[in-house]
Amino acid sequence: MQVTPVTPDRLVDEVAELVDAHPGRVRLAVDGPPPTRPLTLAERVADVLRVRGRFAVVVSAGDFLRPASLRLEFGRENPDEFLDRWLDVGGLCREVLDPAGPGGSGRVLPRLWDAAADRAHRAAYTQLPDDGVVLLAGALLLGRGLPLDLAVHLRMSEAALARTLPAEERWTLPAYARYAEERSPDKHADLVVYSDHPDRPAIRR
Repeated sequence: MQVTPVTPDRLVDEVAELVDAHPGRVRLAVDGPPPTRPLTLAERVADVLRVRGRFAVVVSAGDFLRPASLRLEFGRENPDEFLDRWLDVGGLCREVLDPAGPGGSGRVLPRLWDAAADRAHRAAYTQLPDDGVVLLAGALLLGRGLPLDLAVHLRMSEAALARTLPAEERWTLPAYARYAEERSPDKHADLVVYSDHPDRPAIRR
């Protein structure tokens, strides 16, 4: 195993090259806790792919949460529920990942649920071309059976996560510890990025 420091710009290029090496439609997960900025990386990669001539749509896992009545059934700060039940896996597969997959219609819904307002988004469907790319960004995505073609895991140590999470989100720390231990996201990722310092990432090869 070799760990290679890279610049944030180089990391964007590495992920874009990973996608470019995959023919046809691509469903890529950019997985990492909020301090690792998975959505920012996904958006930057999408910009590069578009410059290279590929259609790319970014989907935030935060727009595919279950209604509050379901995800908060056992309390607002339950780490086990946060890990196991917050994400609307069925809706994400039905509206995004299955249509974007082999033989799918290509008709994807980039946003499903507004968690802040606790109601459906008024979003329009997007039609993916045959070489279109979906970049799914968020936390706790791997090891749960999502139909993905590629995955990038932004790995952050427990100490770094405890240091960088806002105080109001530290109740989620046990969920991230369980995620690392039980779901082994490193093993499900095509690219593992050490992200204790997101401005100074390093790629594990």
